[in-house]
Amino acid sequence: MDPRSLGILGFGAAALAWLALAGLLTVRRTADATGRLLLAAVAVQVAWAGTMALALVPVGPAVALAGIFEALRGACWIVLLLRLIPSSAGLAAGADDPIERTRRTGLVLVTALAAASIAVDFLDSGLHLVFTTKTVMAVAGLVCLEQAYRNTPHARRWALKFMAIALAAMFGFDLLMYSDAMLYARMNAAWWVTRGFANALLVPLMAIAAARNPQWKLDIGVSREVVFHSAALFVAGAYLVLVAGGGYYIRYFGGAWGEIAQTLIVFAALVGLLAAVASGAIRARLRVFLSKHFFSYRFDYRNEWLRLTRTLSGAGTDGESQDLPSRVIRALAQPVESPGGALWLREGGAYRCVAAANYRGSRPMIDADAPLADFLRDREWVIDVNEWRAHRERYDGLSLPGELHTQDSAWLIVPLMLERELVGFAILERPLAPLPLDWEVRDLLKTAARQAASYVGVQRAVEELVQARQFESFNRMSAFVVHDLKNLVAQLALMTKNAQRHRDNPEFQADMLDTVRNVMERMQGLLLQLRAGARPVEAAAPVPLAQVLAHAVAAKRGLRPEPEVAVDETVAQRSVLAHRDRLERVIGHLVQNAAEASGPSGMICVRARRDGADALIEVEDNGKGMSDEFMRSRLFRPFVSTKAHGMGIGTFESREYVRELGGSLEVSSREGAGTVFTIRLPLVGDERTLVSGA
Repeated sequence: MDPRSLGILGFGAAALAWLALAGLLTVRRTADATGRLLLAAVAVQVAWAGTMALALVPVGPAVALAGIFEALRGACWIVLLLRLIPSSAGLAAGADDPIERTRRTGLVLVTALAAASIAVDFLDSGLHLVFTTKTVMAVAGLVCLEQAYRNTPHARRWALKFMAIALAAMFGFDLLMYSDAMLYARMNAAWWVTRGFANALLVPLMAIAAARNPQWKLDIGVSREVVFHSAALFVAGAYLVLVAGGGYYIRYFGGAWGEIAQTLIVFAALVGLLAAVASGAIRARLRVFLSKHFFSYRFDYRNEWLRLTRTLSGAGTDGESQDLPSRVIRALAQPVESPGGALWLREGGAYRCVAAANYRGSRPMIDADAPLADFLRDREWVIDVNEWRAHRERYDGLSLPGELHTQDSAWLIVPLMLERELVGFAILERPLAPLPLDWEVRDLLKTAARQAASYVGVQRAVEELVQARQFESFNRMSAFVVHDLKNLVAQLALMTKNAQRHRDNPEFQADMLDTVRNVMERMQGLLLQLRAGARPVEAAAPVPLAQVLAHAVAAKRGLRPEPEVAVDETVAQRSVLAHRDRLERVIGHLVQNAAEASGPSGMICVRARRDGADALIEVEDNGKGMSDEFMRSRLFRPFVSTKAHGMGIGTFESREYVRELGGSLEVSSREGAGTVFTIRLPLVGDERTLVSGA
């Protein structure tokens, strides 16, 4: 490629690069004066690079405009530098500011210099005068840059550092190029072609400087991951270039063994590069270096927050199944490049190590009232073990357990605080790369630890809630069992009462044995249920509806009035899905309540019929009935009873069991007229039963 084509390519690249920066600056439409001057200087830089590229084509108007934009380019950057020189502090209102007076003088001089540069270009005053004016412009730019940087307070220089480097390189390149041309009365073609590429390389430095000055309102975010990978690629590329240059030198001057040595060096260099890329310590050192020198804050808090949330919630763990304590260690270790650590959580009156990852130290039990626990609870400090060893007075003479401070790998002790409670603490191993422990690192660790403590607190609350629900279920099931035992005791009491009159009757004796056997079987079933839980031990199975009604009523023989049973032929041969003994108890309970409400002279009727896909079991009496308010607010409430010795859970248990079977228990009643309880259950073989069973 010839020099002219390279020049077009270089200035074109510079125009595109500076145009991209101008676009980013334009997005926010800032009202800040310095921001507007920066945008104007970048816009002139775009126009200058574009006209330079077109002038090399050549395009007629561009040749004429190139000199104008050359002068305006230098003038705009100098005006921006004059603007960046801070005004004098402590002056009274209306007093003459020498800095402001110098700034105005500089503006006049640079305007005159730009006009002179444009004039000598158009008047064709000779190459020597043209090169001289442009050399003076470059010198003026360097002088203004030196003044602006020198008068900037030290605390603010880091914000202007990369702009100063970029402008020093720009004006320095122009000074060398034009002073060489002024001495030899000709322009060096190689320098001219390189100028476009050199200006394009300055755009990243200007972007970083603008990003470090939020008052310029540059809406640009330089991703730390992008910077890290770009820096890694740059270092790797520079390394390979040096290796290639050294290999070429050895091959060229090495004689017969040069090619062998070159091959060996390139192979060893590639192996070394792969080892460096795979090294966690080298990557950590590079991240720390970039964070310290390229960003105003050490951490990318958005990414750190997302990573912390993902880690604690168990998402994005590469398929690894880890418990919460292990995830807490990872969440605290990742931001500070620590290889691992250990976690202590409170269990009773002490803190015990519950998890460890890449941890080489001891794991002693720490009492809840030990000095370490009291210090962490009261101060909420992150303890630097090295600092504690060197300056114990900074920690109020805190005494650490011997097992902790004697191990060399322990680095930080981070408290996990949930409000004012010390849930636990973590000990982190030394980081892969040296990391200064300043306020930013401490605040990040304390915030992450509080978030982790909230996850630990939620997990413990859930465990306690599950445990409480298990006890609640057991207590509820026990109440149901006691209620059933009460009914069995009532059956035995009735049998004992009748035995005084009918003990010599063979039929009564046989009936008594059947009753005792039935009570024994039901009590054994209750014991099995008590061991297994609230739900029945066996699964629900089809039971003939007519048989269930007959057995339930037979179990209540001796009641007055005696129940009447009426089974419609539509359900006489049909079954429902249930547990025979429990369904019999539900029906028996409703019959018992009907007898108590009706009195000896009343009426009880137990009916079974079909209603579509369901079987209806109705228990009707003509007793005293119930009010609407009682049925709405008290009938199905557990532990509410109108009976002197009642427990108030029979009706509630009956409704809950019928609901478990996919049915319902409904009631209709009128005071003084009687009550009807209706059990609705799906018939076996019906479509609804098949769907629910599937």
